[in-house]
Amino acid sequence: MPKNTHKPFVIGVAGGSGSGKSTVTRQVLAAIGPENVAVVMQDDYYRDQSHMPPEDRRKQNYDHPDAFDWPLMAQHLAALRKGEAIEMPVYDFAADNRSSQTITVKPAPVIVVEGLFALYDAKLRNMMSLKIYVDTASDVRFIRRLQRDITERGRSTESVMQQYLDTVRPMHKQFIEPTKRNADVILPHGANGPAVDIITTKVRSLLGDRAAG
Repeated sequence: MPKNTHKPFVIGVAGGSGSGKSTVTRQVLAAIGPENVAVVMQDDYYRDQSHMPPEDRRKQNYDHPDAFDWPLMAQHLAALRKGEAIEMPVYDFAADNRSSQTITVKPAPVIVVEGLFALYDAKLRNMMSLKIYVDTASDVRFIRRLQRDITERGRSTESVMQQYLDTVRPMHKQFIEPTKRNADVILPHGANGPAVDIITTKVRSLLGDRAAG
């Protein structure tokens, strides 16, 4: 990214599991251009669990704020805002542990922070220019999560359903849904096109103004 006096425009995208956060992120990338956007995925910032046997890892509550490595996430977002590249961790959901691999994320004029708890931590929120909460009906979110966990994460239908009842649903009500009050924009009915279009148009306009200045 060329050196300039402007800080990157940081967009936080939060919402429950299966709400459509990734769809919003893809739409931002498509509208603004992948070369202009750095994406930080909170799903990859689960704590390392190498010290646990595999059977204990699966029992952890992955829908609680304590499951995440907040200091590393804040450090990486701060580095990107200063124009520094980061090595984002990669989480292996089949092994329930952080992978040995990392992904190099280069700084960009726009940074998207996507995750269940993207709007939970005050330190992260204070670095954001725009905070979005994607609000989607619980039955739609559950169906999407069920399909994803079976096809992408090697889970059984029974285990996904049990996890939803044990942790996903109660943690959503206790921790995730309340972060709506921290949002600048709430997208009803998930990643609806017109609302995202308004947001991306505004961001493109802002970037154009900065480039002209």
